[in-house]
Amino acid sequence: MSKEIERKFLVRDSSYRDIAVAKKSIAQGYLSTDPDATVRVRISDDKAYLTVKSRNKGATRNEWEYPISPIDARQMLETCSKSRIIEKTRYIVPGSNGLKWEIDEFHGVLEGLVLAEIELPTEDTPFDIPEFIDREVTGDPKYYNSSLATSV
Repeated sequence: MSKEIERKFLVRDSSYRDIAVAKKSIAQGYLSTDPDATVRVRISDDKAYLTVKSRNKGATRNEWEYPISPIDARQMLETCSKSRIIEKTRYIVPGSNGLKWEIDEFHGVLEGLVLAEIELPTEDTPFDIPEFIDREVTGDPKYYNSSLATSV
């Protein structure tokens, strides 16, 4: 088991695009949106993953991620009928202290929503907040991807 320590923020402008070092397309859906055991299927470009996450405790939660075949992932996404499939473009932006920001531009009914996440080795790891970052939404369930997949 590994721990995911992640802080999440709204984004104020698109200046991150100019400094991004990578970009990928992501489609993901949820087989379970139970906060105690969220089960996500994700296709990221030509790779696919099945991920199980526990309930957040602050910015930390347990996470198990397994590579799966993209064919299996597409079939699993077809079973996600109770939730919408989230489509987004992810930009990778270098941060301070060797950390990286992942900025997600959502598409479809979530068009216009842009969220930034930074994964940390410990909850108290210091990091610089770039100019494109707006307010922090870590711990706000309405910004969890699993919530976005089931909201109207």
